[in-house]
Amino acid sequence: MLGKLTSPFKLRERGIMGMNQRNHSYIGRYNDRSKYPLVDDKLKTKIIAEKAGATTPALIGVIRSQVEVKTIHEMVKDWPGFVIKPAQGSGGKGILVVTEHKDGVYTKPSGSTINKEDVERHISNALAGLFSLGGKNDVAVVENLIKFDDCFEGFSYEGVPDVRIIVFQGYPVMAMMRLSTSASDGKANLHQGAVGVGIDIATGKAIRAVQFDQPVTHHPDTGKELATLAVPHWDRLLTLASSAYEMTGLGYMGTDMVLDKEEGPMVLELNARPGLAIQIANGSGLLPRLRHIESLGEPNPFTYPSPEERVAYAAKMFGHVNEEQAS
Repeated sequence: MLGKLTSPFKLRERGIMGMNQRNHSYIGRYNDRSKYPLVDDKLKTKIIAEKAGATTPALIGVIRSQVEVKTIHEMVKDWPGFVIKPAQGSGGKGILVVTEHKDGVYTKPSGSTINKEDVERHISNALAGLFSLGGKNDVAVVENLIKFDDCFEGFSYEGVPDVRIIVFQGYPVMAMMRLSTSASDGKANLHQGAVGVGIDIATGKAIRAVQFDQPVTHHPDTGKELATLAVPHWDRLLTLASSAYEMTGLGYMGTDMVLDKEEGPMVLELNARPGLAIQIANGSGLLPRLRHIESLGEPNPFTYPSPEERVAYAAKMFGHVNEEQAS
């Protein structure tokens, strides 16, 4: 299986992209560094996404200084569940998910509880830059807890499953769903033990799944068969991801989205340096798809296809059945 491949020849044969190639040939070449703040800061991302007509999780409040830390309890008193994020956090670090709270006792997705002081300490650490890119001082963003769609019942343990789509020059080229587990403490973070499910760009259906880079067939906590996963509103999610190219001007990025039970598709985060585990989840390399898009030539702002047209093209070229056409 792909997760067990170690031979450089086999990796090249599969079109697997490594970190150095990603950094040099795609991030360095296609992402203007001046645009990084738009995606490195979750508050700025929220603003540009909403300006473009995309839905994002409701903002409860922002804590900007240590003197404001204790205001968190009053801030969330009317919100049953919430999420605290460092605005410039990376890799899922520093995200605190609270599913319910009462009388100063805060319950996490795992069922474990923390007290007021624990919540305050977490925010203080976020403000001090403990979870942020480069360790710079940060702000804490408090958002409403997303209610995931019933169609994902059993596919995720406690936390909200999200969809990561790699977008290159505005074309969605590869997708996966990240499903939280007890090991990942309700977070959709693959490094912490979430399950990654490769998703067919053409259909929104599961291709294969991995946990800790090893193939799995069933969710480790719920026993749900992962091959039955199919993402609804798939075209809308792809179009939303594709439109992030116009929102940010970034040529190579990861778009993280969720399906809320009431609000539908939402933009969660945008990432200028998306990880490469999506290749393991799909059992396929990014390079053939990226090179295919490069072969189409430089984007012309006057004649460039719309997000909807780019989605249709990607589905045709990179669908699971038609993938060989892209090489």
